[in-house]
Order: sequence, then C-alpha cells, then structure tokens
Amino acid sequence: MKNVKHIKFQNRTNSNAQFDIVKLAQLFEGEFLDHSIEEHHKVDFFVILFIEEGTGYHTIDFIDYPCSKGTLLTLRKDQIHKFCKNDKLRGSLLVFTDEFLVDYLVTAQLQQSLLLFNESLGNSKIQLNDAEFKDVNNLINHIKIEYFEIKDVFQMGIIRSALHILITKLFRIKVQKEKIDFQRKYIKGFIEVQKLMEANITKTKKVKDYAQWMGMSTKTLNNIIRNAVHKSAKEFVDEICIRQIKRLLKNTELSIKEIAYQSGFEEITNFYKYFSRHTDTTPEKFRANR
Repeated sequence: MKNVKHIKFQNRTNSNAQFDIVKLAQLFEGEFLDHSIEEHHKVDFFVILFIEEGTGYHTIDFIDYPCSKGTLLTLRKDQIHKFCKNDKLRGSLLVFTDEFLVDYLVTAQLQQSLLLFNESLGNSKIQLNDAEFKDVNNLINHIKIEYFEIKDVFQMGIIRSALHILITKLFRIKVQKEKIDFQRKYIKGFIEVQKLMEANITKTKKVKDYAQWMGMSTKTLNNIIRNAVHKSAKEFVDEICIRQIKRLLKNTELSIKEIAYQSGFEEITNFYKYFSRHTDTTPEKFRANR
C-alpha cells in the first residue's frame, strides 16, 4: 500500500504569496505535479473548488461527491481528497493558507470565515442555484483579474478582501441551505471541543475525559454537541475516531494491529468490531478497495 501524499502549499509563480488560483485543466494535464491527483492526497492548506461546467466526481475524506455546474467544494487542512479526471469538467481551485487570512482578519471574523470549511458543521459540498452561481462566478472572476492581470502593491490586499467576501457569502448560502444556526451560544464551545477531540482521539474515546478537560459535566458537553451538530457526544467521538482510523489506513503503512493500538484499542478484536460496526466493512477491505 502506498502512503498518501502530503501536499504542502507552494506557489510556483509567486513564492511569497500564500494564495494561488489553479485551473482544473492544469491539474488534469499534470502541470507542475509530483503526485497523481487521482490517488488520495492530504493538503495542509484550504481549498475552494468551483465547478463552472461539465459533470464528474470529487472525493473528500472517502466520500464521493457528484459535481456539475455550480458545485462548490471546500477542504480544510489535513483533509484527504482525490480527483476523478474528466476532460469535460471545467473549474478553478482557490488555494490559500490560514496565514493569508490571519494577517488581515480579527479573531472573530477569522473564526466565522473558517466555519465554511468545517465539515462537521455541514456538507463539504454546496450546490449553487443560477443566481448564486452568477454572483459567486463574478466574485471569483474579479479575484482572477486581480491575480493574473494586475501586479501592484495593492493586489494581495484586494484579493484578500475579495476572498473574505467570497467566503462570507458562501457561508451565508451554506447556512441558509442547511439551516445552520451558527450564531447560537454553543458554536464557540463546539469548536473548542472539536479541536480537543481531534487532537486527542487516539488517546481516549471516553466522553467523560473530554468533559473533564473542558471543565464541564458530560451533560453540558452533550448539550453543546447536540445543539451544534444534532449528535450525541459519543456519536461525535465515534465519527472523529473513524475518520482518523480511515486516514491512518490510507496515510500510513502501519499494520492493522499497529493502527488498532495507536487508535486506543488494546484488543485487536475490539478494533475490528468497532470499525465494522461504523463502516460496514473491514479495515483490510477499506484499505484495499478505496
């Protein structure tokens, strides 16, 4: 089994810029690439994939998303994805690091902007209607003009501002389509809990441990998660754990036994039961078939 390629941000035309725009056609032609885009790879930057025409598929964290005109997909750092090559599919990728926004936005604006990329708060895919497509396409075209045609001291500042407007508009669309109440009091606490769980999921899957680390009762922790994503704390822990196990299966050459141990399972049989219960397959089949 091959390791998943870890792709670091690199702007080949402007090494100082933490932002870039790449056309799908360039990727499909293999320009500047040292890896196969049709194999799973992990990114350490943010991606907005905007489909302008054609139909196809794109895989994010092992979920296949159908794509067509008006499809918009978002990826945050450390997500695994792969492309399905299709010469008739046209679109653009806006890629940028968190530093590109951190240097400009105040904390509250940054946190709200990055909610767009949080797959636990909603779908990684947004399907735009005709009016939304026109609005988003105009914004992206404005960014493209600034990026490719204008070279002055104001360029990156204008792109950064336009990108912030684009992200905010997209999050508004996402909130409306998926009925996300991102302003409720639980969201801030949910983000903190999510970060804590993602950082420690290989150490413990016990809800009481996370509640203790957060300085709250398990009931309060359950309320925070249920109000944010309509799942119990245990369901959310399992979701994060399974996602991490899948990444280990695809991203490393560790044996199944080593992955089980690293994921906090002392008995390999319990690991098999846990993975099969949540995925309807075995670790070996998942590793081999995806």
